Amino acid sequence: MMLMQRVRIDLRPKELLRMSVERGEGVLSNKGCITVTTGKYTGRSPNDRFFVKTRANEKLIDWGDTNMPLSENHFDRLYKKITKYLAAREHFVLHATAGADERYSFPITVTTEYAYQNLFMHHLLRHEKLKGDPITVICAPGCVSNPATDGTHSEAFIVIHTEKRIILIGGTKYCGEIKKAVFTLCNYLYPLKGLLSMHCSANIGKSAALFFGLSGTGKTTLSMDPKRKILGDDETVWTPHGIFNIEGGSYAKCIYLKRKHEPLIYDAIRDSAVVENVVMKKGKYNYDDDSITENTRAGFPLSHVKSALRSGKAVQPKTVIFLTADAFGVLPPIAKLTLDQAIYHFLSGYTSKLAETERGITTPRAAFSLAFGQPFMPLKAQVYARLLRKNLLRSKAQVFLINTGWYGGPYGVGKRFPIPITRKIVTAAIEGRFDTAKMKKDELFQFEMPLSCPGVPARMMRPEWANGREYLKKKKMLAQLFEENKKGLFS
Repeated sequence: MMLMQRVRIDLRPKELLRMSVERGEGVLSNKGCITVTTGKYTGRSPNDRFFVKTRANEKLIDWGDTNMPLSENHFDRLYKKITKYLAAREHFVLHATAGADERYSFPITVTTEYAYQNLFMHHLLRHEKLKGDPITVICAPGCVSNPATDGTHSEAFIVIHTEKRIILIGGTKYCGEIKKAVFTLCNYLYPLKGLLSMHCSANIGKSAALFFGLSGTGKTTLSMDPKRKILGDDETVWTPHGIFNIEGGSYAKCIYLKRKHEPLIYDAIRDSAVVENVVMKKGKYNYDDDSITENTRAGFPLSHVKSALRSGKAVQPKTVIFLTADAFGVLPPIAKLTLDQAIYHFLSGYTSKLAETERGITTPRAAFSLAFGQPFMPLKAQVYARLLRKNLLRSKAQVFLINTGWYGGPYGVGKRFPIPITRKIVTAAIEGRFDTAKMKKDELFQFEMPLSCPGVPARMMRPEWANGREYLKKKKMLAQLFEENKKGLFS
């Protein structure tokens, strides 16, 4: 009987918020949010994520540094360790749903050591009642692994058993591990059902649109358009019937957050939202303070977003947008892709990251990530590519590559495309404005580039620099990086 009193089952957000404060897990902000710090782990720990290797998945998963194997024996050991740990202390259980389309949804049970983690997943998941084999998540930051006996790399562990649909998480308090582990398992399960699960946002106006992009490319910002309904900002599934959001909430990065630039996100951080590693003074957040980490985050339900589509479902998309922040400054602001080019850029998942030197000088570094989300895509590349091709042929959606990075020169010389300019380009693409626009074919990348866009200065639509020789040199260098990445995909 005493044990049952320690298990808090399906508490409402207000109760979880109250218990989080009473248990000293965090403090309240003036907006009624629970504010927590996650200690050593302020982001995901990819070197501590494992898949249990089984006969069923050994030929399906793309094993390697991203998808590392763990034995059944080590899984059993960790499972006993974490369940014994939680049985000895108060913990929280949530029954929810992953997937807005009931034809393809999964029941999900989330057990957490901390109340705020349960609150976070209450916001991030959906709450329809379903029957069937559930996904089970067990998270206990206080339960740490022993690499010598548990087969892990450190005290932290994220272990996914694809056949048992069980996820074990220990040693880390970062909420993103729970969210992304569920997403990763979905990216294994859905494609085996013939459905394409994607690391992308989606919105809908007169038609639906998908936005793929790695961190820093504007995926969340550009999809959170007040003039359109937001389906979801991170996890979308494409089916024969249309698209749906896996989640029921958002986990937004909030470093340097300003209301004038991102009003929907800014206003959503209220009323029991879970805020991680944001510095607070006298109950108010200082979003510009990165003294804990630049990866500050806020988890909240999509009901906090005024333009959210509550059903989480939409018709077949007519526009697919690949976002890239090209710091080399050679890609055009927008390019229209053929079917084969779309598959190529989907597999490439290109953007660029900035590495700061000791002298404060920055140089761009190309980053390639399968399907714009390689850490969460456990199956082989061809599986996702075939499903994308099938869906593009079915929907007849147009695909565009949009550069949210630099123009007129590389980072440090050129300028970055302003968000209002990129919004106009995105709007024009969704509205079909480029169907009759004058185009120019890029001789190196072979895609078609619109030469004009309503409301965008003509000089911004042309990628060439004043120094044509340097432009061509840098462009050839980027093209070579694409080719080298392509060889690695199918080696």
